[in-house]
Amino acid sequence: MVMMFTRYKTVGGKEVVVARIYSSREHTVRNSQIDKDALWAIRKIQAQGAEAYIVGGAIRDMLLGRKPKDFDIATSLSPRQVQKLFWNARIIGRRFRIVHLYFNHDKIIEVTTFRSDEENFEEGNNNIFGTIEQDARRRDFAINSLYYNPQNGQLLDFNGAMEDFKKKRIRSLIPLSYSFSEDPVRMIRAIKYHVTTGFDLMWNVRRAIKRNASNLSLVSNSRLTEEVGKILTSGEAKGIFTEMDRYKLLPYVLPSLSVYIDYPEIRASLESMDEYVREEKKSGGNIDRAVIFARFLRPLIILDNAEAMSHEERRREVFRQIKVFISPMTPPNYEVEKSADIILEEMGFKSKAKVKAAAASIQGKKPGKSMGRKNAAPEELSKPKKPRKPRKAKKIVQGPKDYEDDIPAAASLAESHDL
Repeated sequence: MVMMFTRYKTVGGKEVVVARIYSSREHTVRNSQIDKDALWAIRKIQAQGAEAYIVGGAIRDMLLGRKPKDFDIATSLSPRQVQKLFWNARIIGRRFRIVHLYFNHDKIIEVTTFRSDEENFEEGNNNIFGTIEQDARRRDFAINSLYYNPQNGQLLDFNGAMEDFKKKRIRSLIPLSYSFSEDPVRMIRAIKYHVTTGFDLMWNVRRAIKRNASNLSLVSNSRLTEEVGKILTSGEAKGIFTEMDRYKLLPYVLPSLSVYIDYPEIRASLESMDEYVREEKKSGGNIDRAVIFARFLRPLIILDNAEAMSHEERRREVFRQIKVFISPMTPPNYEVEKSADIILEEMGFKSKAKVKAAAASIQGKKPGKSMGRKNAAPEELSKPKKPRKPRKAKKIVQGPKDYEDDIPAAASLAESHDL
């Protein structure tokens, strides 16, 4: 049974279709797939009489039957109003201010105010708040422009995105005459969506990428580090980098990889890295970027006359080569150092700590200790031990228990704070 509704608005005395609204029977997005803290945040915003929706990549992934990594929220409240509403909120950004909600385990939920599309894109004037309709038209690609309301299960489609899902295509919403010049990183994302979804890039998107590839040279190292980091942890890095090389984007993102990507050893290392990421995601483990760099770069690391070098010399040289190969990426040095240790161990050179531990185990003593208790001098063992003073037992004050029965069970950590 078809339950789709249509939202209209009056323009010049005529009714114009604004959006298609799909009921829960017509899509596969379910609240059980959504992070409980994100649901809690939306309930709090909507309780103030404001609009709030799950948007972007989370909806795209759920429609494709995948588990989203992040859950972003779009709302009609201003950043300051959102900050006043949440105890764990922090406003960030200069060009366009957004709110981050911080939770345990390094989880962040991004809350963005609806943005207007009535300004001049080409001049970069995009700091004006607007309506949900305007915000939907500002999304980069149609497949990222759906809005989901957990309270009623409705999916709002302002750009014909559901039709793009049916036709399996990636269509730009921002005019391509300046979309990739305004933000060149969109070209990387277009390639990434193409590979991860299996959808085809529309011909005008493909042509615009080829024409604007050189704009990536203007992107800051920090943004390139962020985007490449996402690719490395996607489990599809081999396919994404291969397509980026095909569209002449890779020389601006990872110049060294663009030189060696056709080598069988490099393709095998990329596949090994992707396999590691997929296994960690499947088992729910933590993805270690040091391991990613090690699997990715192992075939490229060469040590001449390694036996004649000290361990620190070998470590410094591997560290230097890693930094060169991943340039212009600027990951934390501790990740690169750990990756260097992993690569050296695969080459057969153990770290100093492991060498000491092995020597200590042979001698029957713990590493880092000058002697064990069995080898201590007899006079030391014969010394009488000072008696320990008994500890005073702490008094446990129990409060009234009557109030506990009146508190409902919390669905999340954030909700428990409210209760």
